[in-house]
Amino acid sequence: MAIVIELDVLLAQRKLKSKELAQYVGITEQNLSLLKSGKVKGVRFSTLEKICERLECQPGDIIRYVPGSPHDDGPDMD
Repeated sequence: MAIVIELDVLLAQRKLKSKELAQYVGITEQNLSLLKSGKVKGVRFSTLEKICERLECQPGDIIRYVPGSPHDDGPDMD
C-alpha cells in the first residue's frame, strides 16, 4: 500500500498499549489493529484527532506516503 501507518512506532516510543489508545479514542481494539496494519480505506478526522491528541503528534507522524508501493484495498473504518 502506498500509505504507511506508523502507529506501532509511536505507541512504542510513548510506551503506550494499543488497548489504552483504543479506549481513549473510543474505537475497538480490532479497528485500531486494522488501522495499524493499513487495512482500512479511510479514517474519520475525529478519530485521527483523538489519536494525535493522545500521542501528542501530528497526522503526518502517523500517516506516510511511500510512492511505488502496491495498493491493497481493505475494509472501511468508521
